[in-house]
This record gives sequence, structure tokens and C-alpha cells, in this order.
Amino acid sequence: MKEHNLPHDHGHNEEKIRKHLPGEAEIAGVSEAMKQLGDPSRLRIFWLLCHCEECVLNIAAIVNMTSPAVSHHLRILKSSGLIVSRRDGKEMYYKTADTELAQMLHHMIEKLGKITCPEDDA
Repeated sequence: MKEHNLPHDHGHNEEKIRKHLPGEAEIAGVSEAMKQLGDPSRLRIFWLLCHCEECVLNIAAIVNMTSPAVSHHLRILKSSGLIVSRRDGKEMYYKTADTELAQMLHHMIEKLGKITCPEDDA
């Protein structure tokens, strides 16, 4: 990034801030992941899959949605890399991806929503 002086000096350490400013690619990745969780139904499904591995029919029953609607949300979450799937016979099972981003988003959801993690309920 080209260094230049700011129009106003507000006493901040601008060089230190600029040094740590994320690039456009990093911000775009985080923005895309957060955009995927901007839908309340998708957010509920993601949170659920942070705590268990489930099939479409069970997810639909838990979140009170139709299987096609759940499948739509699962495709979006999977294409964004937030969840993964595995096949067992004819059944597909889904869970949260084992990535730092997915774990951080899970933690953020629970902190912002003041949601108790099922593991914390023991």
C-alpha cells in the first residue's frame, strides 16, 4: 500500500494502523461468510450444526422448515465453506466445517445473542 500523509492529523499512529489493515481479499472473505449468516433461518441452521451432525429431515424438523428450504440453505452454507457434508448410504449428514472462521462465527453468534452453548449446560 502506498504511504501518504492523511489530510488531518488526529494524533493516531496511522503507520501502525495501516500496517495491520486487512487487504481487500481478506475482508471480502469475512464479509462473504457473514453475509451467508445474514438470513435468520440460515443462522439457526448454522448454529445447530455447530453442535451436532444432522440429516436434512432432522434439521427441517428441528427448525420447523420444509426439507427443500433447508436444502437451499445448506447448499449456500456449504458453498461458502461454513459447513461440510458426508454421505452414509443414501443419507447426507451436515456439520460445521472445522475451520477457524466457522468456530469464530459460532462463538460470535453465542456472545452477541447471549446464547448458552449446549456443552456449557452440563
